[in-house]
Amino acid sequence: MLQKLSINNYALIDNLEISFDGGLNILTGETGAGKSIILGALSLILGQRAESRYFFNQQKKCVIEGTFKIGAFHLKQFFEDNDLDYEAETVLRREISADGKSRAFVNDTPVNLNSLKALGERLIDIHSQHATQEINDPEFQLLVVDAVAKHDDLLADYRTKFRAYKKGVSKLQQLIDDSDKAKADLDYYQFQFDELEKAALSTDEQQLLEQELYSLNNAGEIKRNLLGAFYLMEEGETSAIIQLREAGHQLLALEKFNPQIEELHQRLNSAVIELKDIAAEIENIEQRTVTDDARAEEVNTRLSVIYLLQKKHRVNTNAELLDLQNELSDKIQQAVFGDEAIEKLKAQLDTDKKELETLAGQLSANRKKAVPSIETKVLQTLAEMGMANSNLKIEQLVRKSESPEVRKTENTDVLTKNGVDEIKFLFTANKGHALSEMSKVASGGELSRLMLSIKSLIAQNTALPTIIFDEIDTGVSGEVANQVGQIMEKLADNLQVITITHLPQIAAKGQSHYFVYKDDEGATTYTRIKQLNNDERVLEIAKMLSGDKPGESALQNARELLG
Repeated sequence: MLQKLSINNYALIDNLEISFDGGLNILTGETGAGKSIILGALSLILGQRAESRYFFNQQKKCVIEGTFKIGAFHLKQFFEDNDLDYEAETVLRREISADGKSRAFVNDTPVNLNSLKALGERLIDIHSQHATQEINDPEFQLLVVDAVAKHDDLLADYRTKFRAYKKGVSKLQQLIDDSDKAKADLDYYQFQFDELEKAALSTDEQQLLEQELYSLNNAGEIKRNLLGAFYLMEEGETSAIIQLREAGHQLLALEKFNPQIEELHQRLNSAVIELKDIAAEIENIEQRTVTDDARAEEVNTRLSVIYLLQKKHRVNTNAELLDLQNELSDKIQQAVFGDEAIEKLKAQLDTDKKELETLAGQLSANRKKAVPSIETKVLQTLAEMGMANSNLKIEQLVRKSESPEVRKTENTDVLTKNGVDEIKFLFTANKGHALSEMSKVASGGELSRLMLSIKSLIAQNTALPTIIFDEIDTGVSGEVANQVGQIMEKLADNLQVITITHLPQIAAKGQSHYFVYKDDEGATTYTRIKQLNNDERVLEIAKMLSGDKPGESALQNARELLG
């Protein structure tokens, strides 16, 4: 339910805050006082577009905030799907700057306008005399039947399995497409795979071969420099090792004079040993380094094979060629063995479809049982509101495939996310007239009362969001208005109802009564709202009955209406 609505800098409202009760909330006031402005502000946190030209102060931003209790509406999944923090008391906020930029928040987390609208539609249902498109929507009509059928768990189970089935069907089609393509390209894939397999590639082979070829191509220079280094270190008459040995002899003669020199002598001997090892390694590498034209040609040939394969397949490394080889192997396997996977998935989907058909049959049976009750209760409620000659017929049809091939080979019922049923409401408000789609045979006022009767029925069977009626009582009066008020009063037993009305019979039914008025302060007009106490309600309803200066009879009549 909507607990609190805060409006800042919108139209004639500079700053306004309203706290609503849980039952039937009444909003009254003179035409033009700002009741519709309040609804307009509320629509902003439900995701509607806004223009800064509607701001009270063009230099400040507009901020609308609504606080909702949402524990009964099973919205945790919605919050998880949209990566939002779920709270039983949730705050929706909309900020619109003077330059038209808009920001939306749910529990202080920024969201886009579509997400705000999707959540808002689950929390508030605004219904006006002219907003009757919903009643003609097949999805809404099916929702009415499902609400009365009370098979939420069955429907949720069906939809979960239906989503999995549709994913399986998509996967099957992808497998078939991939298999057909693989079969068509099998020879080509096999040729490419054989070529790569014959090459017997390894991941680091290219790098090793390139290094080896570089060494073979520069063998002469490598040997010359290695021999020169070996000569300077060990073979020359003044080689480094000979010089260091002589230095060692000099230090040995001095050890007796200074203990530190002994340590230096040992370190020098270690350096000589290390240099002899280095010289030996240089000699070994020099001896292994040979000019081998045959090996160079062999390495060149192998590298040419690798380079050609990389160029052909537009890759840069052997690792990528090996990945491609594995992909080709998978495609070949798919072409050879893909039919087995397809047949296995087909069998599973056949089983899943039969289970769905069973569940869809149960849904249809439940709906069939619910239809007569809906027709009876809606017509009873309409009769109470002065539409005793109305007639309502709910048709339950089963979707059939239009494909002749399907009709010849299998069950022709078409499964949808809701089962196999199509629901159609046919209506007439007048005796002796043919039933037809509701938008074609009912006036705005009649459709409003029809919607009210349907919403009251749904509210008895499921948790609806807050519903707002915006002057849907236009065109009714007297006892009919009293009956409309009683229906709203009953509706408010199961959900929060906010009603904008000009009828005293309806205003008197409210648990809470809010008066919207204009307040002229200096050169500026403001829209204000206040919750009326009992005496103020008597006076307001008396004014609704007889004008601005009600007499005692009007006041007494108002007291009687208020009970």
